[in-house]
Amino acid sequence: MRLILTRPEADLTPLATKLKARHHTCIESPLLAIVMRLGEAIPEGAFQAIALTSANAVAHPGLGPAPTPLASLKVFAVGMQSAKAARQAGYNDVRAEGGNIEGLARAIMRDCDPKDGAILYPSGAETAGDLRATLETQGFTVERVILYDAIAAETLTPRAITALKAGLVDGVLLYSPRSARIWSKLVAESGLEDAARRIAHFCLSPNVAAALGAGFISEVAARPDEPSLLALLDRSP
Repeated sequence: MRLILTRPEADLTPLATKLKARHHTCIESPLLAIVMRLGEAIPEGAFQAIALTSANAVAHPGLGPAPTPLASLKVFAVGMQSAKAARQAGYNDVRAEGGNIEGLARAIMRDCDPKDGAILYPSGAETAGDLRATLETQGFTVERVILYDAIAAETLTPRAITALKAGLVDGVLLYSPRSARIWSKLVAESGLEDAARRIAHFCLSPNVAAALGAGFISEVAARPDEPSLLALLDRSP
């Protein structure tokens, strides 16, 4: 299939490699640009665990390579990609849990006790859910530190626009509700909404599909993780 990839720049190459191995054609059009807040420091404290909702957090110099006081903490990563990034950064006890904010919160509540210390929550400025509030209602202390911004693209790439206009796209991969909303906005602004409604939108979760709005063809991965999304592609004609 001819697929538009919407992941941030740092995630495009590994994703494209996997898709090309499956004989798909990749058209890159990142919808978000990750900008680190390099002046932001990691708070000090007696943390019992780290909640990781994105691999981007451990790309921040304050967390990667893992500083000695944090390297041995339990790391609850929302999925396999963020778990892999944490292991590569030097964290020793990493668990890929949940697939979404709700599942991550359940895993932390299952394996941690509020009396054992605070949860360190490094994140971007915008998140798909409110992990902090969910955990705090269960008695946890959560130290959230914002380490990066995800800046929305102002337009699709010229190659993506050309391919959509020519009817040379079979589908687009969408990983988050925010990227789905940006996609819907940009295709409308480019006069390509009709073209976009004729292609498949492969969504990581039901929340991503819902964020697209009405009228788009969407297919949802069985689980909110990349292997399930790629398996969805493998089953498509």
